[in-house]
Amino acid sequence: MQVTAAHIAAVIEEQAPLIYQESYDNAGFCVGHPETVVHAVLLCVDVTEAVLEEAVRIGANMVVSHHPVIFNGLKKITGATYVERIVAQAIKNNIVLYAAHTNMDSALHGVSWIMARQLGLQDIKILSLREEQSGFGAVGNLPDDMDACSFFDLLKQVFAVPCVRHSALLSGKVRRVAVCGGSGAFLLHDALAAGAQCFVSADLKYHDFFNADGHIIMVDIGHYESEKYVLSIFYELLTKKIPNFAVQITKTGLNPVYYY
Repeated sequence: MQVTAAHIAAVIEEQAPLIYQESYDNAGFCVGHPETVVHAVLLCVDVTEAVLEEAVRIGANMVVSHHPVIFNGLKKITGATYVERIVAQAIKNNIVLYAAHTNMDSALHGVSWIMARQLGLQDIKILSLREEQSGFGAVGNLPDDMDACSFFDLLKQVFAVPCVRHSALLSGKVRRVAVCGGSGAFLLHDALAAGAQCFVSADLKYHDFFNADGHIIMVDIGHYESEKYVLSIFYELLTKKIPNFAVQITKTGLNPVYYY
């Protein structure tokens, strides 16, 4: 049986339909034809030139990413930007580029859900429910109460981040935790309403920390760190639905943010 790019997309969209994506998003096929016969798939958070070189090297003619490489419109492809170079390189090497972004963010058992699972949260629920059992963020309970600093240590271990940014510590222990992969400041009120003592997300701005206002501890673990386990979702979906098919997680498409 030949596996096409459309077949790969259908497996992913069974869990994260494109109708779940936000209006500003560009999930789905970015480059290439859905009927392309796929020999192997490479998984990444972001498509980079190094990822495409890796795809060529291992014989993968489809790259599935979380973030779409084409987010805003392209008016020209001259190689002046990394996006233009990636598109040109993908076309030259007949590589299909496909992304599952906000549709996977809001899918049940999506990005935030796997964050919660990695932390060992129990009784996990969607934080901000939308229609058809989809929504953003997740909330659940730690198996035992933890002091805030011990919880920070857990975050650093689970998400492999050298440091976290956080709002003022509060008295009492942490037990109920809300999470959102990627930029989640918009879910603060939902986290408060869910009774969370701590809200873990990324891309929090200076004034976002003021909004904690002594009611909750807000923690920023980094955008890539909060979303990197999406690759496990892709891998599990594809290897279960399409057995004996080559699926590989990138070894070169890593976090563009460094810590000193």
